[in-house]
Amino acid sequence: MYDAKPFDSLAVGDRVSLAKTVTEADGALYIAATGDFGPVHIDEGYAAGTRFGRRLAPGIMVAGLCTSVLTAELAGTLGISIEDRFWFTGPVFYGDTLTIEVWIAERDPATRTLVWEASARNEAGLEVLKARATLKYPRPRPGVAAA
Repeated sequence: MYDAKPFDSLAVGDRVSLAKTVTEADGALYIAATGDFGPVHIDEGYAAGTRFGRRLAPGIMVAGLCTSVLTAELAGTLGISIEDRFWFTGPVFYGDTLTIEVWIAERDPATRTLVWEASARNEAGLEVLKARATLKYPRPRPGVAAA
């Protein structure tokens, strides 16, 4: 978990999957930290009048779960995000258990970049988020073991 994995140790097709239940506490901490007090996230009365019928977990918080799985379980801590794209394809409600799958889709040794993709599905199997993003890895310093 949170290892400094060398670029050369990562390959196209490397894949991890992790399940996470999105809790009220997760939402409260995210909302407090970011100031994202959108009523669909915090106001049950307001959310009841939307097409979702109840409060939603913040989408960018869910996207952050994908990047956490990427860093903690797959690509390590050396890569720096240079582009992130997320598609919110379904609602995430507090109490949903998501299965987040993250994989390496492309690897370019010349630029030391990885393109990773992700999919998050709820317990009913509905895809609620897709992601595609790029990580850039530092070049090893001369005389220092490659990282």
